[in-house]
Amino acid sequence: MRLDLFDNAGFSRGASSFKEALWWLVRSCFFAPWFPVPSGIKVFLLRIFGAEVGRGVVIRSRVNITFPWKLKIGDHVWIGDEVLILSLAPVSLGDHVCISQRAFLCTGSHDFRKETFDLVTKPITVGDGCWVAANVFVGPGVNLANGTLCAAGAVVMRGSEQGQILSGNPAMPRASGSRASVSRN
Repeated sequence: MRLDLFDNAGFSRGASSFKEALWWLVRSCFFAPWFPVPSGIKVFLLRIFGAEVGRGVVIRSRVNITFPWKLKIGDHVWIGDEVLILSLAPVSLGDHVCISQRAFLCTGSHDFRKETFDLVTKPITVGDGCWVAANVFVGPGVNLANGTLCAAGAVVMRGSEQGQILSGNPAMPRASGSRASVSRN
């Protein structure tokens, strides 16, 4: 690996440098503080910066969203304290999704096999009714089907089938069966 050869010129941040710098300022003032800032203010700010955000969204303290213009959040979504959403590629959260404390949704990595350590980005989709529990890592390109539960501390590098419970490192479906799927409108 030769980091002096790394070239990120082909990566699109999706917004101007000015917009990104303004977002960093807003994020620092309204999303990063440990004290509670009302979710309504955070939702309003996300929408101003291009995020699609549904109704009844709760965003707790110290949530870190890299590029809100690459984020789509459905209705009645809860995002817990200290969640990190590295949205180098699109991130989509369905309806009735819970992303618990310190979960990390990571759309980017590097190709360590190439000397140039190329940036690799892939979108993440979290279906309706999913729960990504505390300290879960969700990697680039993962598609969590409706009703998936990712148990605390899981490292999820592959998608799921509807209603599965994923646990462990690497996360695997639990042998005991799957969650009951619940239809919500």
